[in-house]
Amino acid sequence: MRQFLKNFALIAIGLIAGVAATIQLSATAQQGTQLPLDELRTLSNVFAQIKREYVEPIEDKQLLTDAVKGMVSSLDPHSTFLDKKDFAEMQEQTSGKFAGLGIEITSEDGVVKVLNPIEDSPAARAGLQAGDLITRLDDKPVRGMSLDKAVRTMRGTPGTKITLTIYRKSEERSFPVTITRAEIKVQSVKAKVLDNDIAWVRITSFQERTVPDLAKKLTDLANQDPKLKGIILDLRNNGGGLLQGAVGVAAAFLPADAVIVSTKGQAPDSQQVFNASPEMYRLSEPGDPLAGVPEIFKKLPMVVLVNAYSASASEIVAGALQDYKRATIIGKTTFGKGSVQTVRH
Repeated sequence: MRQFLKNFALIAIGLIAGVAATIQLSATAQQGTQLPLDELRTLSNVFAQIKREYVEPIEDKQLLTDAVKGMVSSLDPHSTFLDKKDFAEMQEQTSGKFAGLGIEITSEDGVVKVLNPIEDSPAARAGLQAGDLITRLDDKPVRGMSLDKAVRTMRGTPGTKITLTIYRKSEERSFPVTITRAEIKVQSVKAKVLDNDIAWVRITSFQERTVPDLAKKLTDLANQDPKLKGIILDLRNNGGGLLQGAVGVAAAFLPADAVIVSTKGQAPDSQQVFNASPEMYRLSEPGDPLAGVPEIFKKLPMVVLVNAYSASASEIVAGALQDYKRATIIGKTTFGKGSVQTVRH
């Protein structure tokens, strides 16, 4: 079972990020569901009328796919329907490697809002900032364009260029930025020792490699400075990712088997409790990826940095560390997602 913390339908250019979502690949049971025949008859009538009278022909598959997408997206801001291509892209993105500009985005007032330019990406090097609004993609206005279409427009072959028109609220001006697409390899964990023997660990998103990479970074920090006095966990602008990643990161600093997060829902398998045990955060590798982390990291004084763009999985980690009085949270109020998505087929 793979869980994702999907933050606010945030779709990175190449990255469905922030996912307080659980991705759970299982067949959805259809037995026992009574279909609303009158409503389906209405759908059939509308479908037939569009086919007969719309100004230009539309393929059956497109109409039906769009109808399903509308049905799912109307549930809440975070639910969405993924076709085969979308699902393949999501799997690629959570692996930490994709082609595009390197920004996480959402929709605001009909335009695209930058949530976070991924560090060391083309977007970051071009100077894009969190909070920037994208109003045009090349010569096409963004207003009226779906977020999904905007994402697909900004993605592309590495080496090709796209010009974004940016409106920056803080400067009250619009300006064009031309960015060359590239293959984005996201290193989700960065770490170093600051002055006064303080460890700084930055997690940009929660991916398949986040927990084992964190384990290695923490071990390296302890070896580099055996006299560590404290640790700063930086989750600013972290929109989320894999739920197992969040559970594993929290587990690195909490007692064994500490309850980190629980989920509730209509389906029986949505009633779950995730604790700090390997089976709850282990993904592709056997064994416990946190087995070699020095015990000092469960005791060092700790601060967690957050801001308004810390969402989903980030909020789970910060909340768990705060609830156990393991860390002091510093920064602005976080996004406030509070839900988990499950991918089913």
